[in-house]
Amino acid sequence: MTSSSPSAAARYESGTDRLLVEVSGPVATVTFNNPGKHNALSADMRAALPGVLRALNADGDVRVIVMTGAGDKAFTAGADISEFGEQRTSPAARASYDQAWAAANDAWASLDKPVIAMIRGFCIGGGLVTALQADIRIASDDSQFGVPAARLGLGYGVSGVTALMNLIGPARTAEVLFSARRFPAAEALQMGLVNRVVPAGSLREAVLSLAASIAGNAPLTVAAAKAAIREIGRPDGQRDLARVQAMVEACFRSADYLEGQRAFAEKRPPAFTGR
Repeated sequence: MTSSSPSAAARYESGTDRLLVEVSGPVATVTFNNPGKHNALSADMRAALPGVLRALNADGDVRVIVMTGAGDKAFTAGADISEFGEQRTSPAARASYDQAWAAANDAWASLDKPVIAMIRGFCIGGGLVTALQADIRIASDDSQFGVPAARLGLGYGVSGVTALMNLIGPARTAEVLFSARRFPAAEALQMGLVNRVVPAGSLREAVLSLAASIAGNAPLTVAAAKAAIREIGRPDGQRDLARVQAMVEACFRSADYLEGQRAFAEKRPPAFTGR
């Protein structure tokens, strides 16, 4: 895998053409590229994600990661249902399937860098769970959300329920899961599922503008803030607050801290290096 210079985009090789990864300056875009099936997450896509995300996390040039779906019909409509007969029937097959999903979700959750979900069209089932891995979710006004498990006879795992409930609360989670209905972007905004809803034609511009703004800030500060948010969301006995405090102290000892002060005094934009 290779990173890019600020002036040109570079394509990371994910191992499958259904998962596209492009780095342009400090922003990496991960695209679910299965438009014939509303960008459903196939087995090869799930298998490729952990390695791709580890590489992006280790790339010092990448400061923000955007996840999105190819085309204008879907962010992702979740798991590829056509694979269920083979992969979700026997106990052994289900265990393997669940492990692959868990590995992909753990890879998103382990990222130190901020993640923005750029959502247009269907954001359904496993696609919604994937969107919940982002720190920030920006949706187009024609997006649709939902979890159809109750219409498919599927059991919904504790990790997905927990992620949804932590964001929108138990009562709204109950409605989403029990009803299995689709709901529009305006309702997703009202319940707190997304940060912002914008016109479809403005979605990419809005997301990339936000990504550029975040990328221009001090990377150590952003990483410390993300770590604090993550740890505060854990149960008391599982919080690693010492790690967060160490990251905060590292900010004060960094060259970026001095650069921020100089830039403020000189009335110019800071040039942060992450050191």
